[in-house]
Amino acid sequence: MELQKSISKSQEDVALSFANRLFSTEAYHNENIVFSPLSLHVALAIMAAGAHGSTLDELLSFLRFDSVGHLNTIFSQVVSAVFSDNDDAAPPPTHRLSFANGMWVDKSLSLTHSFKQLVATHYKATLDSVDFWNKADQVCDEVNLWVEKGTNGLIKELLSPGAVDKTTRLIFANALHFKGEWEHKFLARYSYSYRFHLLDGTSVVVPLMTNDEEQLIRVFDGFKILGLPYKQGTDEKRLFSMYILLPHAKDGLSDLIRKMASEPGFLEGKLPQQKVKLNFFLIPRFDISFAFEASDVLKEFGVVSPFSQRDADFTKMVKVNSPLDALSVESIFQKVFIKVNEQGTEAAAATTLGLRGGGGPPPPGLEFIADHPFLFLIREDFSGTILFVGQVLNPLGGANGTTTPVKEDLGRKKRPGPVDNAERSKKKYSDFELEKNG
Repeated sequence: MELQKSISKSQEDVALSFANRLFSTEAYHNENIVFSPLSLHVALAIMAAGAHGSTLDELLSFLRFDSVGHLNTIFSQVVSAVFSDNDDAAPPPTHRLSFANGMWVDKSLSLTHSFKQLVATHYKATLDSVDFWNKADQVCDEVNLWVEKGTNGLIKELLSPGAVDKTTRLIFANALHFKGEWEHKFLARYSYSYRFHLLDGTSVVVPLMTNDEEQLIRVFDGFKILGLPYKQGTDEKRLFSMYILLPHAKDGLSDLIRKMASEPGFLEGKLPQQKVKLNFFLIPRFDISFAFEASDVLKEFGVVSPFSQRDADFTKMVKVNSPLDALSVESIFQKVFIKVNEQGTEAAAATTLGLRGGGGPPPPGLEFIADHPFLFLIREDFSGTILFVGQVLNPLGGANGTTTPVKEDLGRKKRPGPVDNAERSKKKYSDFELEKNG
């Protein structure tokens, strides 16, 4: 209970506030975006564990914890509960979740005994002694290979050439990989073609997917929430779900995200628990690859001193025997990939930081057609931990940022059954097309 309350009051609120700032950043506000708040939070928590003075105060304020002891206890519980190993389960688990923390420390740097003990015990981090002065490129390659392995090959070259040099003293990285099958898979033998409305007023024709199952859904003033559980299998300790938050207005996503960020505990009591039969149920496939530098967004939240060579204080992390031992954060970089299709979801995230010297019951006849920009979350429901947050502005954007055209002359073959929902919807959904794939 304590874990669930702490997560709901801090991790969720921080995740949604960060999403609001990141998604509204000028460089990204027209892009499909996905990031991992959990991956970022663990990196910041380890920073806080080695920080002191105003550096610690700023990190705790952003993470919404009163003390570093409470922060370490909670994230230790997260690592133990959310990332419990079920690989030996019989039959094999229907979802996979792995997470690893690693730290590469220059051989000239002396970590404090308390910090080494804490990161090994609470965060299960591996520590490697390296030589940045003479072998910076080699260390860079080592970190990239470690991340690639930890993300099942989905994230390659987290650190670009030149990101590590002689002045680097310490690198922390984590690797998160999730793969889950839907509790109810979508119907691969049918694909729908539908107009997806973009924020600039235009539209693109996209393939959408559906199934005949009842859906978890709630309707509120201005938006709907759809819950899509992943198969739990034999795992009784964890339950993963994707939630799609769809604004009623086609251009309402930014307002919805601002609302979510401004209301503490926004998701509390709002997630759907009741299944209903929908007249229409359509969501797009999508895949997103996104990378960003978190430092500027964090500075907007008042996390400033860790990035200042003058003000950063990590004396609980390292023994400062000379000015060369004083560390500051050079960058915090995250790279994320997600793919959603008829079978399920596969997603991965890696974060690295480098240091230098209310709604009612669903009404009858409800529909859920994600034909305009929406927000999605992947969440572990027992603890409330949010693994991934993203926005889909154009399902055709793809992992490489390109748009793939879809033919519009698919014909109007009707598929029998409840999803088609009779003749009365034809005029209302005049752009609704269906192709049978065999």
